[in-house]
Amino acid sequence: MSNLAFAQTNYRSHDPSSQPRALRSAMELRYQVYCIESNFLCADDYPDNVEFDEHDGSAAHFYAFDAHEELVGYVRLIRPDVDQRFPIETRCPLSIEAAARPVPQQTAEISRLMVRRDYRRRRGDRLSGVTAEQNSAAFAGDRRHEAPQILLSLYRQMYAYSRRCSIRYWYAAMERPLARSLLRLNFAFNPIGPETDYYGPITPYLADLRDLEARVGVRRPELLDWLQKPMS
Repeated sequence: MSNLAFAQTNYRSHDPSSQPRALRSAMELRYQVYCIESNFLCADDYPDNVEFDEHDGSAAHFYAFDAHEELVGYVRLIRPDVDQRFPIETRCPLSIEAAARPVPQQTAEISRLMVRRDYRRRRGDRLSGVTAEQNSAAFAGDRRHEAPQILLSLYRQMYAYSRRCSIRYWYAAMERPLARSLLRLNFAFNPIGPETDYYGPITPYLADLRDLEARVGVRRPELLDWLQKPMS
């Protein structure tokens, strides 16, 4: 469990008193990734070099910092809008009918998952930096092998928040290699639609956290213990 301890020690959630500063840093990172590196959004629309949208006010934000208190990873959980819908439902073709989808009040959508560029695999990698061969891409003296630990830290924070807030289901729009990498950790996300262009080629997924707990509990009980351990 040394890798998980590393994630817990060096990549932690923010002090609530520092949230405005942390969120500003996250929006700057979002601008760098979505507007400059990937050109998913027009940089001219964000003259202050911070990327934000209508979901930020009601979303839960999660951060990973390194030992020098620098932001190295970020993700948010979006809750349903006033119409009880999620961005994934309007931007992705889904194969499950509306009546069969999880109750909105028990659901959140994973959004803006990212790792800072210098912590990713190799120059030229896609946005997430934690895709297909991440775990085998470590090089001596290269911080980019730490990206999976950042990812685990962020998922642990989301999981703790979801347990507190009675959230059972997660929507996610992901590249397929990232979904396969998560599956190797026994984080099972089920595809619920075809691949589409939504900030790059992604597939919509849905995870049931009760199923995830059962799967991880059988195959990686030490990982489930770490996920459920109170965060310091």
